[in-house]
Amino acid sequence: MIGGSTGWAELAGLAQAHLLLSGCAVILAVAAGVPLAIVAAHGRRMRGPLLAVVGLMQTIPGLALLALFYPLLLVLGRASGLAIPALGFLPALLALCVYALLPILRNGVAAIDGIDPALKEAADGVGMTRRQKLWLVELPLGAPVILAGIRTAAVWTIGTATLATTIGQPSLGDLIFSGLQTEDWQRVLIGCFAAAALALLVDAVLALVESGLEARSRPRLIAGLAVLLLAVAAAFAPLPRGDAARTGDVVVIGAKNFSEQYILAEAIEQRLRAAGYRTARRDNLGSAIAYRALAAGDIAVYVDYSGTLWSNVLGRTDTPPADVMLRRLERDLAARDGVRLLGALGFENAYTFAMKRDRARALGIATLDDLARAAPRLRLASDLEFLSRPEWRAVQARYHPAFADQRSYSPTFMYRALADGSADVISAFSSDGRIAAMDLVTIADPRAALPHYDAVLLLSRRAAADPGLVAVLRPLVGAIDIGRMRMANGMVDRDAAKRSPAQAARWLFDTKRARGP
Repeated sequence: MIGGSTGWAELAGLAQAHLLLSGCAVILAVAAGVPLAIVAAHGRRMRGPLLAVVGLMQTIPGLALLALFYPLLLVLGRASGLAIPALGFLPALLALCVYALLPILRNGVAAIDGIDPALKEAADGVGMTRRQKLWLVELPLGAPVILAGIRTAAVWTIGTATLATTIGQPSLGDLIFSGLQTEDWQRVLIGCFAAAALALLVDAVLALVESGLEARSRPRLIAGLAVLLLAVAAAFAPLPRGDAARTGDVVVIGAKNFSEQYILAEAIEQRLRAAGYRTARRDNLGSAIAYRALAAGDIAVYVDYSGTLWSNVLGRTDTPPADVMLRRLERDLAARDGVRLLGALGFENAYTFAMKRDRARALGIATLDDLARAAPRLRLASDLEFLSRPEWRAVQARYHPAFADQRSYSPTFMYRALADGSADVISAFSSDGRIAAMDLVTIADPRAALPHYDAVLLLSRRAAADPGLVAVLRPLVGAIDIGRMRMANGMVDRDAAKRSPAQAARWLFDTKRARGP
């Protein structure tokens, strides 16, 4: 949840969630990695393939590994008929466990291999069994090296756990991702420093345990283990709630990773809490994950856009009128996934191409046909999704642009690239307040390659069956015009007199409308 503008209010809860996730992942990795290391150390034939497989998994980028577990668990749940949670803690736990295995496995093998052969021969000479030799010689002598691998795994895991935000698991990454999107650099710094401090603290405690084992120092060992127990207690300790929400199920609100989504999610949450509902947030979701999470019931409500649903979810390439598209979406999403389209919010956030006004005028660019002719001399900057979406393929099919260079950025840095001259044209969003603030001109689409993008409120099957919840959210339908949404977005995205998404959400639905932004 993105509440205050600095992030201090959220720090304790996010740090606790981060510690719990990282700690469970490392414990699971130790439980799997140490036995595998023992098997690999004693079984020469298995060592190579085992290390190769774990090493290969380690080469997969952390973000991709986290994202891959979501569809995997979703398919597994559907195939088995079990209620397997595919969003949040479980996929993040499994991905981070896999990520932590390599240093534990390698150090475990090195620890056992590095024991003096004379000691192993002496153990054999006194008649020790293989199990006795393992527990009385190999593991005690190899413990410092094994623990060094666990230290490395813990630091890696705590750092990588910030990416769990992208699959709906609260972590210190919430502060980092939301701060980047809203250009609230204090949130970014708080998230980064908190994650770094947590990693250094855990590393120091494990180092104390390691030195205690190596020096056979009971006080160091006890002190280190005591701190680890305190960390476990802190991870599970209940935090005080600041609201008096009624008992019952928690309504989980989803949001994608840009300012408008944060503002609308805040508006939904404020209404639900005012009506007595308990709420939770899953921010920074990708478009595909957000919809799948809603269809699976992992989130209850979020705002999406008709063109995105039309192209990405239904796989349609035609562009019917906006009202026709909405009616078909309402029918097809309900029939296919049990998702209810409650209604359009009243504004459109369409993909559009934008340039600096003076640059477009100088090149004579007013339409995408003009842009395609000038494209070999221009550099395109897009958001992280656009170049892999059906909308871009439709633009390519109808206009055939061949840009000199095209790169993907987070939305914040995409606009920065245009401002500093690193890009000449961007794939902008029509409701973005930065279009007016930066004096950009949007480029017409005469061949209708890009569909309509009405902002729509989507409910899961379970949420749609709650008449009270539907009644609370229905007043949002048709309540926001494009001008007001642009102003709210601009309040969050601007550099001076910046507002938080929570403040912008309150302003957006201020019935008095007495004050400007």
